[in-house]
Amino acid sequence: MRIALGMAALGRPAYINLGRDTALPADRTPQAMREASFAVLDAAYAAGIRWVDAARSYGRAEQFVAAWLAERGVSDVTVSSKWGYEYTADWRPDATVHEVKEHSLARFERQWSETRALLEVALYQVHSLTADSPLFADKDLQARMADIGVPVGFSTSGPAQADTIRRAFDLEVNGQRLFSAVQSTWNLLETSAGPALAEAHSEGARVMLKEVMANGRLAMQPPGPVAEIAIRHGAGPDAVAMAAALAQPWADLVLSGAASVPQLYANLMPVELDVVDHELLRDLAEPPQDYWKHRSALSWN
Repeated sequence: MRIALGMAALGRPAYINLGRDTALPADRTPQAMREASFAVLDAAYAAGIRWVDAARSYGRAEQFVAAWLAERGVSDVTVSSKWGYEYTADWRPDATVHEVKEHSLARFERQWSETRALLEVALYQVHSLTADSPLFADKDLQARMADIGVPVGFSTSGPAQADTIRRAFDLEVNGQRLFSAVQSTWNLLETSAGPALAEAHSEGARVMLKEVMANGRLAMQPPGPVAEIAIRHGAGPDAVAMAAALAQPWADLVLSGAASVPQLYANLMPVELDVVDHELLRDLAEPPQDYWKHRSALSWN
C-alpha cells in the first residue's frame, strides 16, 4: 500500500482544509477529536494503510496515535512525525496564531524528547523546511539530528520547494548524507517540486507527497477536467487527485489527509487514469507563487 494517513486535520479543532466543517464533530472537544481520529485510524488500518504521519504542531495528533496504537494493540504500523512548529492555539479554533515555526537546536531537543516520550517513530522530519531556514547553517543542529538513532527527513512548503529539496539533500554530517526522506506538497495545481523529487527518489531517498488535494480545493472546488474525469470513472474528484499523485513513479507514499471515514473511503476509491485523462490533467498547474498565495489566504476553520 503506497497510501499513508496524515493527521493534520484530525489532531486539532481547526485547520485550513476545505470540507472539514461537515466531516468533523460539531463540538470539537479533545475527546470528540480523539474519537474521530480513532474512527479514521481504524478504517485506514482495515483498508491496509500501514503508515501514519503526525507532527508536534498537529495539536494532540501524536497523543491520539499513541493511544490508538496502545488500545488496539497494533504493532505493524510505521509512524513518522515532524518537529519545528509548535502548536500555540491552546485548542481554540478562533486563535489568532495556531502554530509558530522555529528551526533551532533548542526546539529540536525539546520536541524530540516530547515525541519519543509518546511514540516510537521510524522517521523524524524537519517541518516545512525552506531555503531561509537557519538549519542550513547550524552545524550543531545537523550533527544532533544525525545522532538520534532514527532516520531523519524534512517536509517542504512554498514556491521554492525544488531548490530547498536539492539543497537539503546536499547536507552531510561526517561524510554521510543527513536526510533520507522528503515530504513535499505535490498536487495537480502545484507540480513544481516534481523534478527535484524525481531526482531524490533516483538517489535512494524516500519521497512522500502531501496536500495532494490542495487542502481540499481539488475535492471541493475541482477544475473542469478533474470533475469530468471523476464522472467518467464513477468516482469523486478526490479519488482523481489521489490517482494523479499515485501515478508519479517517483512517489513512494501518498498521504491522505482525510478528516472522516467517508472522506477516507472516497480518497481510496481506485481510479486507473488513462492517456486521455493524463492529457486533460496536464495543464492544470498554477504558477507556484499564485498557488502558495492562495494557500496562505485559506482560513483556519
